[in-house]
Amino acid sequence: MRACDGDTEEWERRWHALAGELAARSAPELAPPDDSPPPYVGLAAFQPEDAERYFGRETLTQQLLDKVADRRFLGVFGASGVGKSSLLRAGLIAQLRRGAADRPIIVITPGPHPIEECAVQLAGLTGESAAALRAELRADAANLHLRVRQALADRDDTDLLLVIDQFEEIFTLCRDAEERELFINALIIATHAPTSRCRVVIGVRTDFYTQCAHYAELAGALQDGQVLVGPMTTDQLRRAITQPAVRLGHTVETPLLVTLVADAAGEAGVLPLLSHALLATWRRRRGNTLTLAGYQAAGGIQHALAHTAETAYRALADDEQAVAKGLLARLVALADDPDDGEDTRRRITRDELPADPRIGIVLERFATARLITLDGDSVQITHEALIRCWSRLRDWLTTDRANLCLHRHLTEAADDWEALGRDPGELYRGTRLERARQLAVREPTALSPREQAFVNAGIAAEAAHRADARRHTRRQRLLLATVALLMATGTAVAIAYATEQGSGNTPCWTSFDPLNPEGAPMEQYYRNCEKLERRVAAEDEEDKYRHRTVWDLQPDQVAHWHWNRTTKGHHYTTVYVTTGGSGH
Repeated sequence: MRACDGDTEEWERRWHALAGELAARSAPELAPPDDSPPPYVGLAAFQPEDAERYFGRETLTQQLLDKVADRRFLGVFGASGVGKSSLLRAGLIAQLRRGAADRPIIVITPGPHPIEECAVQLAGLTGESAAALRAELRADAANLHLRVRQALADRDDTDLLLVIDQFEEIFTLCRDAEERELFINALIIATHAPTSRCRVVIGVRTDFYTQCAHYAELAGALQDGQVLVGPMTTDQLRRAITQPAVRLGHTVETPLLVTLVADAAGEAGVLPLLSHALLATWRRRRGNTLTLAGYQAAGGIQHALAHTAETAYRALADDEQAVAKGLLARLVALADDPDDGEDTRRRITRDELPADPRIGIVLERFATARLITLDGDSVQITHEALIRCWSRLRDWLTTDRANLCLHRHLTEAADDWEALGRDPGELYRGTRLERARQLAVREPTALSPREQAFVNAGIAAEAAHRADARRHTRRQRLLLATVALLMATGTAVAIAYATEQGSGNTPCWTSFDPLNPEGAPMEQYYRNCEKLERRVAAEDEEDKYRHRTVWDLQPDQVAHWHWNRTTKGHHYTTVYVTTGGSGH
């Protein structure tokens, strides 16, 4: 289509519709259900208990065992879909337990709170409270080393193996830089202390190699301790395809084997797609034989996963499809820059899901198709290949990215608010609150109870703030009105009083006097002056002024006082007298 300048998006939409029709038509081709276990795990990673059907990585597993025996810190790097998790679990861990079943091994995925995840798994080893261990690990990075030593104090023959799968989650999901650094330092101390009893193996996607290099201690630990996992060779692919089937009494048709090897050879990240296509082909087997026709009906390596996802999606009712869209979007950690990074899967707990009964139906449908993994209280996409290969999901993530980012920030803010005891200081305000409110209005069923409570609390706080502002404004207006009224009343009284005084009835003071601050009539002033000298004098060294007593003031005369200086032990008060408003 691109070569002919065709509309690829239009044809992709048509392909979605056709895939749904083909899925419905191909359903009768499925083999009758029985209780026989499948030889392939599909999108999911192989677990230690799947070691009997894990083939093709025997040589690499032995290299990993040798490295772990030689070094205390080891990094296993590889592209997404190359099989790192399966190598660590069904390869390394399974082989170690085969040699020593009681060897202490802890496997964690960091998630958004790596210290907490480490504490929970360590509690299973020590038998102590996970909350207490989390507090200890947060208090001091060296406490992991001490706790491991304490747990193995009575066992001198072995070390703890701490396997951290999907180590890149400390960059994609952990938003607390301080916790991330503390976790890294704890691992370094636990493996590099002179009395170390711990060995650490981390599985990391190669596109996060640079982020690892940002931490000097981590970069130093990985300097000579790395294993790079590449694509399988042709011989390894043949073993991975045929041996699981042979072990359970099945056969793989030769044309199918040739096609599978040709489709998968040299392709990075193809293993989960291959395993999923093989599982879909096994479900369409003829007797005990996996056929090329069954493989083609499943959609092949390139389309089997999208075919399965589209089938599961189209089996839902219209309203359930809308719920599925929101659910799957929640399970994706969006790259900060989609042009420079890949979206990754995101593990969540059920309390982050909306309180919608249709959620259970969608989860069950996608879990049955092995597209979503349910593990206790956690939910996650089984493999990131689903994000890459299902065009419908990619379209959702591309076209609605702004709203998805807004929703993700809302989720994180609500989590922080809850973690801090619903601190009002964590609530949204202003523009952020308005955008969150609009999101809640547009998609009322998309928000989880915690997110809805967070938005509602923000709206209530904003309303209370506005009510307080209105009350303050009313008080200010009332105060101003009162002051204006008092000023008007005072002015009117002053004018009336001045008019009365202008008639010559009673003298008054027209300037401030410390002995008469209220500006009272002269009779009041006389009483205030009873203890003062009866004469007021003003003199200096060169001149003398004539004296006049305050008692001699006439009713039409006004005294202006200046009470402001002391010289040579004498208090001077200058009095200016005007008569009848003449100014003299």
